[in-house]
Amino acid sequence: MLKTVLSLMVVGLLVCMAGTVPAYADSKAEKEARFGEKVKESVRSLGTGETTRVEVRLRDKTKLKGYISEAGENNFVVVDASGASHTVLYPQVKRVKGNNLSTGARIAIGVAIVAAILTLAVLAGRN
Repeated sequence: MLKTVLSLMVVGLLVCMAGTVPAYADSKAEKEARFGEKVKESVRSLGTGETTRVEVRLRDKTKLKGYISEAGENNFVVVDASGASHTVLYPQVKRVKGNNLSTGARIAIGVAIVAAILTLAVLAGRN
C-alpha cells in the first residue's frame, strides 16, 4: 500500500514538473526598449502637424505641451506655444497624451452633421 501511494505521488510530481515552463524576467534595458517602441507607435499614430496637440511627460518629470512637428526613427520634436522646439528620444518618455482626430473620425462627424441637417429639413417640411 505504501509503495502504491509513493508511486502515485512520484508520478503526480513528474506530471506537474513536465507541464511547467520557466519564466524569465526582462532586464530594465529590455523593458525600456519595449516601452520606447510603444511610444514610437503611439507618436506615429497621432501624426505630425500643428493640429496634433500632445502633452509629453519625461522620465525626469519634465512636462512638454505643444504639437509634434516631426517624428523620426529615434526621436520626435515637440514645439511648444512659444515656438521653441524640443527633441525627445523615445526611451526618455514616460507618458504621451494627445488628441488628434483621424480622417475617418472627421468623415464620420461630417456625415453625422449632414444627416442631422437633412433630418431637421425633412421634419420642418412636414409641418
